Amino acid sequence: MTLATAPTPAPIRPARLRAGDTIGLINPSGAVYERAPYEETHARLKALGFQVKEGTHLRARYGHMAGTPQQRADDIHALFQDPEVAGILAMTGGSGANRVLPLLDYGLIARHPKFLGGFSDLTALITAVQVKTGLVTFHSPLGRSEWNAFSVEHFKAVAMEAQAHTMRNAVVPGDDLVVKEGRITTLRGGTAQGPLVGGNLAVLTSLAGTPYWPSFDGAILFLEDVNEYVYRIDRMLSTLMLTGALKQVAGVALGGFTDCPPSEGSFGSLTLDEVFDEYFGHLDVPVYRGAQFGHIKRKFTLPLGVRAEIDADAGTLRLLEPAVQ
Repeated sequence: MTLATAPTPAPIRPARLRAGDTIGLINPSGAVYERAPYEETHARLKALGFQVKEGTHLRARYGHMAGTPQQRADDIHALFQDPEVAGILAMTGGSGANRVLPLLDYGLIARHPKFLGGFSDLTALITAVQVKTGLVTFHSPLGRSEWNAFSVEHFKAVAMEAQAHTMRNAVVPGDDLVVKEGRITTLRGGTAQGPLVGGNLAVLTSLAGTPYWPSFDGAILFLEDVNEYVYRIDRMLSTLMLTGALKQVAGVALGGFTDCPPSEGSFGSLTLDEVFDEYFGHLDVPVYRGAQFGHIKRKFTLPLGVRAEIDADAGTLRLLEPAVQ
């Protein structure tokens, strides 16, 4: 059985970001407890040529979250409506974005389309907005992420220069006979085309059965995660299997699965390799592992809802159309 999804509205492409634009900072997820990350984020965005405007409740705290769900929703609404703000970027991930989703006015967001980016727990927000409005949203670095040359290059190509960009790993030589960083592993070769869907595996699967569950029909699925035991990865992939999503996808790109070991004392646990082989090895679609997105240093910017081509032998994701106007 396949879990039913509502039809996604026609795609809306936001205007491209330009030097001099104002970026609105939101924090729909976890609280940030120190001043330095805010100061560093302002400096990063200004180095990219942007002005910065903080959401009213950006620095709020409600338990482990950055303000109450209503405060966080209010910031999203205010910055989407603000004519001075060209794009909206999340400060950090963490936990709590799911609680904001039922409070959002998706009609308001659709009437004021603009760049919306982030990753990790922001998978909930960027997926829900894309599903409910058709707005292309962006699995991008967060405000407090490291904005290294690789991440900046891909962000600019996709969000600022409107390129039909090819995302290919940076292969970084080290003091070893074999290059380790940036290597890809092809689980099943081939190429396929379809709209991009995905993000953080734990957050994405938490949307199953909700009005924010995306369509996987003919999609290129991309997944990443961090700090999850292998048995939990197995459980979450089983959710994708049970919903019918894995039978529908046209291709799969696996990014960073950072610090995802077997649990302590789990004698005889499957390895992460074995789990991926079991869920993806039998799919008759191209699948590769090691794409540079997720909780890793160098990050692609992946636009949800935009058609792309996966080449699992070459280890590339190529946009077939611009993500912005």
